[in-house]
Amino acid sequence: MKKRVLIQILILLPVVAVSLLYLRRLVQRFFFEPQHAESEMRTKLTQAALQVEAGAPETVTLYFPSFSAGRLAPETRQIALAKENVDRIRQVLLALIEGSHQGSDAPLPPATTIRGVFLTSKGTAYLDFSKDLLQNFPSGIESETLSVYSIVSSITVNVPAVKKVRVLVQGQEVESLDGHADLSQAYVPDSTWLAPAQ
Repeated sequence: MKKRVLIQILILLPVVAVSLLYLRRLVQRFFFEPQHAESEMRTKLTQAALQVEAGAPETVTLYFPSFSAGRLAPETRQIALAKENVDRIRQVLLALIEGSHQGSDAPLPPATTIRGVFLTSKGTAYLDFSKDLLQNFPSGIESETLSVYSIVSSITVNVPAVKKVRVLVQGQEVESLDGHADLSQAYVPDSTWLAPAQ
């Protein structure tokens, strides 16, 4: 009798193990992967929508952080910029979310969604991001500051009408990204963070 029970246990153990692995994969697939895929799809659709109203491709300069060097590295890219400044700001942000083509660090998490962009007559751009901006963020005063100035420098260089930048999350002011960079104020460009010209 004991031998039969032991054989049954030995047969059932691999079945249970395989079932648990399959269940784990299902949970990952249905609860984690769709969110990332949906975010990527939203970004691609937004980019496509903006390109419809865009003109001829122009050379834009994006500034990506290099956390190891403590500087912003310039990177040129061809983008068919839209006619309206608000749409141009959105295009620059989407390019930053897409990430560097030259191996620099990412200033924004890839799942970040741009909820809205507003530009005042005095040149202050209000950027409203999803709460994904605050997740999976490299912690530290320098990394946060570089990420903020990556956004500020990239926008102000490519959209001259923008003089200052304010960052919002879910339509609300936030104190910081991850406890360091002060987001309660508007940011102006600061060339001291830019990498020296080669």
